[in-house]
Amino acid sequence: MSLKLLKQALNTAAPLPRMWRARELKDHYDVVIIGGGAHGLACAYYLAKDHGITDVAVLEKSYIGSGGSGRNTTIIRSNYLTPEGVRFYDESVKLYEEMAAELDFNVMFSQRGHLTLAHTDAAVRTMRRRAEVNRLQGVDSRLIWPDEIKRLCPPIDISDHPRYPIQAALYHPPGGVIRHDAVVWGYAAQADAGGVHLHQQTRVTGLQMEGGRVVGVETHRGRIGAGIVLNATAGWATTIADMAGVRLPITTFPLQACVTEPLKPFLDVIIVSGSLHVYVSQSDRGELVMGAAVDPFASYALRGSLSFIEGIAGHMLELFPSFAPARIMRLWAGLCDMTPDYSPIMGFTPVEGFLVDVGWGTYGFKAAPVSGKRMAELIASGQTPDLLRPFRLSRFAEHDLVGEKGAASVGH
Repeated sequence: MSLKLLKQALNTAAPLPRMWRARELKDHYDVVIIGGGAHGLACAYYLAKDHGITDVAVLEKSYIGSGGSGRNTTIIRSNYLTPEGVRFYDESVKLYEEMAAELDFNVMFSQRGHLTLAHTDAAVRTMRRRAEVNRLQGVDSRLIWPDEIKRLCPPIDISDHPRYPIQAALYHPPGGVIRHDAVVWGYAAQADAGGVHLHQQTRVTGLQMEGGRVVGVETHRGRIGAGIVLNATAGWATTIADMAGVRLPITTFPLQACVTEPLKPFLDVIIVSGSLHVYVSQSDRGELVMGAAVDPFASYALRGSLSFIEGIAGHMLELFPSFAPARIMRLWAGLCDMTPDYSPIMGFTPVEGFLVDVGWGTYGFKAAPVSGKRMAELIASGQTPDLLRPFRLSRFAEHDLVGEKGAASVGH
C-alpha cells in the first residue's frame, strides 16, 4: 500500500481533495480534445507529461468516463491477429502494467490469463496461426489442449456432451482485467495536475472552418478557438467528423453485457468462445461479468434486451453448467464504431488541424494508453509514429487494410 493511501486512511477528519478542478472555459486552446474517456484523457496526459503541451482542453458532453470507458468489460490483452495489431496492443499492455505507479493510483490490473476457446478444426488452425503471429512479435501466447484448459479453469465442461465440445484454446497469460473507472480517474487527475483543462457537461455543437482547416469548436457554452482538434469519441465519431466535412467508414452498433450476483471467487481466468460468441470473467466483487457479440443492427440504443439474456445464458451454460443457479442482476449496452477491416482509425484527416482517434469497435479500452501516448507524439511532432501508420484513414483508399476480423471472437 502506498504512503498516500495510508495517510488518507489515518486522516479521517480532513475531506479528500477533488481529483480534478472545474475551470473557466478559455477563448482559445492549442489543442482541443473532444471526448472525455480514456483515450482523450490519456492523450491530454501524455501531451503534458511527455511534450510539455499544457494548453489543452478536454470536452465531455456528460461526465468524465460516461461513454465507452464506463461501459466496457475491462479485459486487457494483446493476442491479436495481425503483426500490426499485436505490436500495437502489446505496447498498451506494457503501459497498463506500469500504470498504477505512473499515475500514483491503484487501477487494480489483474493479469490472470486469457483463454480463447476453439470448438472446431478450423478454429484450432486459426488459434495456432494467432499463437505463431503473437510469438513472432514477442507476445506470450500458445495453443493448449483440454487437460490444461481444465487445470486452469476447473468449472469448465471439456466433455463431448456440449453441442460444441472444446478442442483447444489460445492461452495468453498476460491477459487480464482492470478497474475501468480507476483508469479514467487516474488519467484525469494527472492531466489536471499537469495543467490540462477538463470541461464536463460541455456539448460540442459544431466546428468552425477557415480555408480548409479547423480553427475552432462550437459548444453550447460558447466558441473555443483551437490550433488542433482531436476527435476521440466513441459512438458519435461520425457525427463530429461530419462537422468537419470528413467522411469516416464507420457504422455504430450496440454491444450488450451483464453481471450476475456476487459469488465466491472461483474463476481465475478469462474465458472467450468465438463459436458461441460469449465471454466471461469474475470481478473482484465476485460478479460474473459476461458479454456477447454486437447487436445485429446499427443503432444508438443503450438499453438491454431479452434476446441478449436468453442467448448469453444458453451459451454460457454449455460451457459452465454449474452457472445455472446464478442470477443476472444488471445489464447494459455501449456503442461500438465498426470499420470495414475491424481496426481503428488514427491520425491526420484531409482537413488540416482535424485529427481522429476513432473506430475502435470492441477493442477501444484495451488501447487507451498506447493510443493516447502515440497520438500525443503525433500532435507534438506533426509526424505519424510508425506504430500508428497502419491505422491511417487513407488506408481504405489505398487498399491497405489491417484485417482484425475474428481477433475479438465475440465482437462481430
